Amino acid sequence: MSTFISSLQIVAALGLLNVWLLRFNKSTNYRGASAQNLKEEFAVYGLPTWFMYLIGALKIGAALALLVGIWVPPLVAPAALLLLVLMLGALAMHIKVGDPLIKSMPAAIMLLLALLIVFISVNNG
Repeated sequence: MSTFISSLQIVAALGLLNVWLLRFNKSTNYRGASAQNLKEEFAVYGLPTWFMYLIGALKIGAALALLVGIWVPPLVAPAALLLLVLMLGALAMHIKVGDPLIKSMPAAIMLLLALLIVFISVNNG
């Protein structure tokens, strides 16, 4: 089971790092409304720029904690719980701007990963 949960942690962490470090200024099919990058996306949601940086720091921190959690298991559940809350917020923002369901899929998948990680880590820890 530890290989499975470690795999989930790696997938979730790399997904977060990809979005916030590699694709920060890039357009994707999943950005809210017609946003072309993360700054525009947060503006579309009616959120200030400082909040984007706060959310980014929390997501990058959660990603790093999930990776370090492979060797330091007590980090896993709190990081996954934080990710769970952040993904609920992301889904709420997509709903707020009336995005089609497909734009919410990455956040929904990340939410599912976070739920699995929390469930497994709490029940095996």
